[in-house]
Amino acid sequence: MKLDIDLLIAYFGGVNALAEALRRHDPEGAASTAAIYKWRTRGSLPLTQLQRLTALAEAQGRPLDLNAFLEQQPTLQRAPAQPGNSRIVVFDTTLRDGEQSPGAAMTKEEKVRVARQLERLGVDVIEAGFAAASPGDWEAVHEIAQTITESTVCSLARAVENDIRKAGEAIAPAPKKRIHTFIATSPIHMEYKLKMKPQQVIDAAVKAVKIAKEYTDDVEFSAEDAVRSDLDFLAKIFTAVIDAGATTINIPDTVGYSVPSAWYERISSIIRSVPNGGKVVWSTHCHNDLGMAVANSLAAIQAGVRQVECTINGLGERAGNASLEEIVMALKVRHDLFGLETGIDTTQIVPASKLVSSITGYPVQPNKAIVGANAFAHESGIHQDGVLKHRETYEIMSAESVGWSANRLSLGKLSGRNAFKTKLAELGIELGSEEALNAAFARFKELADKKREIFDEDLHVLVSDEMSNLTPDRYKFISQRIFTETGELPRAEIVFSADGEERHAEATGSGPVDAIFKAIESVVQSGAELQIYSVNAVTFGAESQGETGVRLARNGRVANGQGADTDILAATAKAYLSALNKLEGGEKVKAQGGI
Repeated sequence: MKLDIDLLIAYFGGVNALAEALRRHDPEGAASTAAIYKWRTRGSLPLTQLQRLTALAEAQGRPLDLNAFLEQQPTLQRAPAQPGNSRIVVFDTTLRDGEQSPGAAMTKEEKVRVARQLERLGVDVIEAGFAAASPGDWEAVHEIAQTITESTVCSLARAVENDIRKAGEAIAPAPKKRIHTFIATSPIHMEYKLKMKPQQVIDAAVKAVKIAKEYTDDVEFSAEDAVRSDLDFLAKIFTAVIDAGATTINIPDTVGYSVPSAWYERISSIIRSVPNGGKVVWSTHCHNDLGMAVANSLAAIQAGVRQVECTINGLGERAGNASLEEIVMALKVRHDLFGLETGIDTTQIVPASKLVSSITGYPVQPNKAIVGANAFAHESGIHQDGVLKHRETYEIMSAESVGWSANRLSLGKLSGRNAFKTKLAELGIELGSEEALNAAFARFKELADKKREIFDEDLHVLVSDEMSNLTPDRYKFISQRIFTETGELPRAEIVFSADGEERHAEATGSGPVDAIFKAIESVVQSGAELQIYSVNAVTFGAESQGETGVRLARNGRVANGQGADTDILAATAKAYLSALNKLEGGEKVKAQGGI
């Protein structure tokens, strides 16, 4: 039991009244209003201050009975399903579910870079992909399994033997490995999609778990569309797969349909109804279709789950998934409410966010909680004044605590090759060959001549851009000339390679960007439709590299391309060619649906 700090402060008339009373009673040891607010945020106060409050109460003629201020367990926080377990397992699915965002496909090398950053972040489980989706996906999962040593490497698999065996083979090199298998359990899915009877679904789930146990002791089972599934059926299938050897049971809100109060009650009911539920870690995976993925995840945690599945920046199909950074910081900032811990190094949150945004081409909205550019910006004069006087007046966490201070000067034009290589290693970037390192270093020196200060973010986009040049893509940017004059149509002359052959193209357009796109299309004639074109500064200042994003669509397929350069128009051409390369890549096998 612990003290109810809010009730204790209210006993003395509130924060301001308490601060004034302490100042009069003990001027030298009095706590400030800011300090009292901090007691409330933390849910505790120093012993010396508690002694001062006791003395103050006696001086006021109303001695404290501390038993009256012991905090009672609220209804919403019933005893968890796993007593004594105060550790939340953070399961990141950016590389699997996040990649299902339209056009967010990543190369094997990009996935490895993201996995390395997730390991630096302290993620417990990295869902590296869906190994059975394609040979490329299998290779990416396998490469990550060979690379990651601290986090558990996981592959998704349908409740199909071929899927599970491919997953088991892909994760085999990992020191810590998991297979995550799933099947739909809602009546509508079983009848119309699976065309299976309930008992057949249970049999398939049990068989899947048993096959997965041949490859690892760590097996997770998910009931797809659990939010619309019958509770009695969920209890029955969960009991069966636990008996078969599942060690984690995931309850997903696949379609983002639930609300926090309903999700809390549903999770609580399920956990209570499974007789062997104490043998497993309960988990949740919430989608954001109604904007409540994080709130639903936190409600599930209060209901007793001890694993939460999430993605960096909330990336994912449709409206996305629960945002890792928001869940982690909610648990940290409101430790007084949740009393739970994670293994996340929160100073790595912003670097992870920027890396995923850069690689996927999905920019972070400025007002995004935790990682948005405006998350710690104050426009109101009243707010600015308060923050300058005492940060906690309007900020419940510091920018530095989530990694915004990481945007520091990294290297300069006089930095040598060894310093460059060492810095890349610090950032979790490993280039596969001396050729790749030499090419990236040459690009770095070229950038250093144009830009006096080079930051960590510059190196991330530089390496991404250079690695794309080393891959066997169909189209590669070589050079371009742009002519613009007020009152005249801009003209673009572009040189790029197509299947190794140098091609020249030129066109005019309503603007220089339009001219670039039309020039490229005059040669490739892709028939693609431009859906999104975006420009973002990589760092601050007029000398910053510009990072451009292009989204193209054709015949129902969508691809995002990225380009980076101090010359925005060169970055634009690179991004368009990058999107074309991805648009012409092979299709993947689809999972039954998002978990």
